[in-house]
Amino acid sequence: MNSAPRKMVLSLAVAAAFAGGYALHDQAGIGAHAAPVVGNPVAAMESPASAVSLPGFTTIAASQGPAVVNISVAGTMKTATQEAPDFGPDNPLSEFFRRFGMPDLHGRAGPMGRVPTHGLGSGFIVTPDGVILTNAHVVADADEVTVKLTDKREFKAKVVGIDKQTDVAVLRIDAKNLPIVKIGDSAKARVGEWVVAIGSPFGFENSVTAGIISAKSRTLPDEGYVPFMQTDVAVNPGNSGGPLINASGEVIGINSQIYSQSGGYQGLSFAIPIDVAMNVEEQLLAHGKVSRGRLGVTVQEIDQGLADSFGLDKPHGALVDSVDAGSPAAKAGIVAGDVILKFNGKEISRSSELPAMVGGAAPGSKATVEIWRKGGTKELTLALAEMNGATVAADEAGAHESAGKLGLALRPLAPEERPQVAGGSGLVVEEVGNGPAARAGIEVGDVILSANGERVTSIAQLRSQLGHAGKRIALLVQRGERRLFVPVTVG
Repeated sequence: MNSAPRKMVLSLAVAAAFAGGYALHDQAGIGAHAAPVVGNPVAAMESPASAVSLPGFTTIAASQGPAVVNISVAGTMKTATQEAPDFGPDNPLSEFFRRFGMPDLHGRAGPMGRVPTHGLGSGFIVTPDGVILTNAHVVADADEVTVKLTDKREFKAKVVGIDKQTDVAVLRIDAKNLPIVKIGDSAKARVGEWVVAIGSPFGFENSVTAGIISAKSRTLPDEGYVPFMQTDVAVNPGNSGGPLINASGEVIGINSQIYSQSGGYQGLSFAIPIDVAMNVEEQLLAHGKVSRGRLGVTVQEIDQGLADSFGLDKPHGALVDSVDAGSPAAKAGIVAGDVILKFNGKEISRSSELPAMVGGAAPGSKATVEIWRKGGTKELTLALAEMNGATVAADEAGAHESAGKLGLALRPLAPEERPQVAGGSGLVVEEVGNGPAARAGIEVGDVILSANGERVTSIAQLRSQLGHAGKRIALLVQRGERRLFVPVTVG
């Protein structure tokens, strides 16, 4: 029995192989009537009734192409830990191990190894002095990043910072008077308009493909902070981080993901709106991190049945199914069962639109929320809190940045986690990059309690301790029920 093919959204893996192929294109005249062509078919297709006007992409490719770069990355990846077989002292294989000078592990786990990795992606230059935007997943685990321009010059790039929640990364190269792209306004993009992608699919540098915007404000699994633009532009592995450009030659997005059963292009690609990316770039350059607003609710979609139950004229808004205690929403009086119709004056058609709206607002800023409750609307004003995130800034991005960096993504303990940790404070390790901490054995889920004997309760405190440390720093870590000191060589 044949099983149905599985559908999935694939984050565009950095291209690591090359492939080629051919496509056949059928061309047909489009006329007012489906009548047979009589006489000269060329003349018939050139008639006003059947002419199709397509934009010329040559100017876009010539003007924006030089600012699109090829990104190659090199790093290492952990191999899976394997449990060694327990031969026992009476097993004949124990003698084999001893005779050939190999240790008999008696079931103990072997050491975690690392293998080299390489990949390719795309990016584009946004300032003449070398600031480049790309995808976070292109450079997140890289020890070395190389940027190649269209004039064949190559530069070692510094990762200024990455924001995995939006999949945006900011790089910098040491160069001047570089060509730059023209930044547009993604909010003005319309469904059906022509767009162009420039990038390095499968390593084929500065390839140009074209299509249209298929939809806006798409929400993908685990990507709640990005209202993606959906296109039918041919995007493949290696296009990651390249620009999506409108017919006016303006960048309106960063190509990021594809929807595919095969891992290759199948007519659905997704781009991060450029206004989201530029906001991330601005925060990373100015503050070294990305801050997002937090409302403190979980929401669900409203279908026709729920709309009828709550007395709404149509299915729209975000239905609140829980409110975090002590959150801005709780303090403002929002309760489970409320329907959020507007946030800061913007209507909410689908519940998936709310996280992006809230996340795009500054922590501490005032926000207005219009809710539907018991057959009527009510407007509430509140001050947003800050969302705990896993932004990896330059101070935390890893060994490829500079000496003395741990290579960790951290967050403070959540209130419900504090009773489980000695002293009730510390920093949770969310991600481990290729850096000193990984080499020392720090793991995801560890809680850093202190650094060189000083208690740490914030990332800023840990940064301060790193600044005063010499070549080594001793981290006190809680791992499950166990506490241990881990010496880390940072310089």
